[in-house]
Amino acid sequence: MTFRQFAYRNVVRNRRIYAAFFMASVFSVMVFFLYSMLLFHPTIEDKFVQEFAIVGMGIAEIILYIFTVFFLFYSMRAFLQARSREFGILLHLGMEKRQISRLIFLETMLIGTAAIGVGTGLGFTFSKFFFMIVREIVMLPSLPLYVSWKPFALTIGAFFSLFILISFIAPVFIKSGKIADLIRGERKDDNQYTYSKVRGYLGILLLGLSYVLATLTSNAIVLKLFILLPPIATLGTYFFFTDSAPLFLQRLRSSRRIYWQHSRLLSISSGIIRLRENARMFFIVTIVSTIAFMSVGTLASLTSFASQYRAMNPLGLVYVSHPENIEEAKHIAQLTHELNEEEIAYSLTKFKVIQQVSSFSDSTVNILSLDQVNQLANHLDHLSIHLDEGEALFLPQSNSSYKNLNERVVKTELGDSHVKVKIDGAYPYQLFPSYSIGSNVIVLNNRDYQRVVFSTLRGKDTSFNYYAFHIPEWQKTKDIGLSISDTVTESFLLESKGTLPYAFDNPGLSYSIIRMTFSLLLFIGLLLAGVFFLATGSFIYFQLYTSLAQERKKFDVLRRLGLTDYELKKIVNRQLIPQFFFPWGVAFLHSSFAFLSLQVIWDALAEISIVKELAIVLIGFTFMQWMYFYLIRWRYLVHIKASG
Repeated sequence: MTFRQFAYRNVVRNRRIYAAFFMASVFSVMVFFLYSMLLFHPTIEDKFVQEFAIVGMGIAEIILYIFTVFFLFYSMRAFLQARSREFGILLHLGMEKRQISRLIFLETMLIGTAAIGVGTGLGFTFSKFFFMIVREIVMLPSLPLYVSWKPFALTIGAFFSLFILISFIAPVFIKSGKIADLIRGERKDDNQYTYSKVRGYLGILLLGLSYVLATLTSNAIVLKLFILLPPIATLGTYFFFTDSAPLFLQRLRSSRRIYWQHSRLLSISSGIIRLRENARMFFIVTIVSTIAFMSVGTLASLTSFASQYRAMNPLGLVYVSHPENIEEAKHIAQLTHELNEEEIAYSLTKFKVIQQVSSFSDSTVNILSLDQVNQLANHLDHLSIHLDEGEALFLPQSNSSYKNLNERVVKTELGDSHVKVKIDGAYPYQLFPSYSIGSNVIVLNNRDYQRVVFSTLRGKDTSFNYYAFHIPEWQKTKDIGLSISDTVTESFLLESKGTLPYAFDNPGLSYSIIRMTFSLLLFIGLLLAGVFFLATGSFIYFQLYTSLAQERKKFDVLRRLGLTDYELKKIVNRQLIPQFFFPWGVAFLHSSFAFLSLQVIWDALAEISIVKELAIVLIGFTFMQWMYFYLIRWRYLVHIKASG
């Protein structure tokens, strides 16, 4: 048998241990390849979509690659240390350390090459399905499958170099010492897993502090907490697993009433040992799981913003024209012509908005007439307003502003017109996009409004025209008024050209961009979360199967002493459930409190609730974790019972 054959048989013999590691590597390569396929797609001609795809996929590939580096290094370190007995026997039989290094190099490259080949093959196989999903998300007419050497070269080059690097560095992870110590294998001195009561209480204190701060956060300090809380929570999590949890279990062990009960003695004792041995692994699983929860949850909250976009933008098109605008008639004619040409039903309400200074607040107030407001309200199927002379009503810019304005009663005199009005409450519906018509808007009785108009004829004209297009099928307007939108955008980006005498807003176009952006980000985040999820599972899978031989011997002895299959399953459950759900539960708790802070941000930005989306994300992860647990437990029980 040649040396290469020996390396190959080593991999095949340990295939059960390497299975989860291999699967996670394959999935990482596949996702990386899919991102590369979209990154180099030749038919994406739209400038924004192309730039966004390049930036989004590029960042995702960098994150994925960095995580894969960490994952592979951690896994290889654990694999090699678990095989210390095997290496001790080989050294005892005369193999040199140089040959051990060569053996590890061949084994790592064999697994890496297979993972790259399978991952790239699966990636290309699912490329068409991937393009179909992306095409629907970004609303492209077509995104055909193509063949190019660039995605293959980038994927194979990136991961092949990574596996070569790991192959050279991996021998450093082998424990040094006497051959006899290596042959003794995984036996560990109990003193190696000591814990500190001070660090134990400190871990609980840090986690409690981070949870309290996340709960009590406000708009004023939320951004500062987003910088401060992650390091506090991370350090607290590390101390919790290395010191706080062992401290609690040791207290539990000292209680004979709880500890000395049937199979609890074995389960708790085994749990303490596993927790001490795998504290760092639990910490890593918790942090990675938290990142997966947070990334998907944050992106899902962005999707919630997109889904509630219509409520914040009740109009289909908005055109604002100031007195010096000479293109007003031309632009309105263009918009109506394009709407008619596309056969999009609409209703147009023109407002003459007059600006006056309020004597109550010494600030500018935008004034609308009752007839014009009622016309738009009827188009939107809202209630009409009735106002007597001298009465006025606030028009809210958002739901929260309505709650504040509806409780206010203001008596004021309006600027040069000297019209005295009493503003009592607010209209219960949002008629205009937030702040598109100003931040302080009131509606007057028609006679009072005409008196204000008459005063502007004698002095400086402080009015502007506001064209409100109500379009039921508003998402179809993304191609309406593109030339006007381009001019407004260009003027905004190039401030040196001055301010345009008009403004134009197309919520349908904005929504298509927002929807595409957020949906693509969510899709990218789900793929990354899938990699994280498989990686965390592989950590646990590896820890279980590296100690499988010892567990077989232990349960074989217990079965000879009369342990039933029911009691065996009960003990296995008590051993596996903490390993699967203890770090996952801590990550769940971390994410829940972090989402409280995220909700504060969304309340400030868009006044929307993200509870539904975040609940779906957490429930989805919970379901996948249970499925993964039952799958691993089933295979674990099969291997345990095989010894009988």
